[in-house]
Amino acid sequence: MSRLWIKICGVTRPQDAVAAVELGASAIGMVFFARSPRAMTLDAAYPILRELNGKIRVVALFVDPVAAEVRQVSGSGLFDMLQFHGDEPAVFCESFDLPYMKAIKVGQEQQENEPIAVSTRAKSELLLDKIRDYAGAEMILLDSFDKKVPGGTGKTFDWAVAAAVRRQCGVKLVLAGGLDPANVETAVAQVQPYGVDVSSGVEARHGIKDLQKMQKFVAGARGD
Repeated sequence: MSRLWIKICGVTRPQDAVAAVELGASAIGMVFFARSPRAMTLDAAYPILRELNGKIRVVALFVDPVAAEVRQVSGSGLFDMLQFHGDEPAVFCESFDLPYMKAIKVGQEQQENEPIAVSTRAKSELLLDKIRDYAGAEMILLDSFDKKVPGGTGKTFDWAVAAAVRRQCGVKLVLAGGLDPANVETAVAQVQPYGVDVSSGVEARHGIKDLQKMQKFVAGARGD
């Protein structure tokens, strides 16, 4: 199996970005969503990212943005990838000049289709239908659905559903939702995803990463 892709999301400080590089993470994420406790601006991102010199992939995360907002960020030259974490249609996600990752919420499909989605197989089929809509995505991220917040909830979902999806589709599947140093090794073993994405699971508080948690997460994710 190829080396696991690891993204540390919700980065807001230079030292956390540098730590992610030194620990061997594959990518960091910055959140461009004003209502997030980890919200960033381009002005705040620039002094953090200019020191990295391309040593790590940098992802800009949006939640149902307007096109002008995305273009301002993607045109800055600071980012390598876009992440869409809302209800953005594929045609919108594909209208920019950077590759993208689309987040699909596990649990949302059950609320929208009850009482059909009662088994792991039925849940995975509904998720696969959504994933097929985003054929142009470089990666698909599975996250926990919460009607109150779009992400970073610290809540896990049924990994059996993610494993079923992974077995049935050929996309680069990234697992998120409630991952932390204590459960990431088990999650990776069960799902065998292309990658994992963590935010709150390695934090001391919102937007402030904990170096020890980051170390343990990366080691656990890769089985080191």
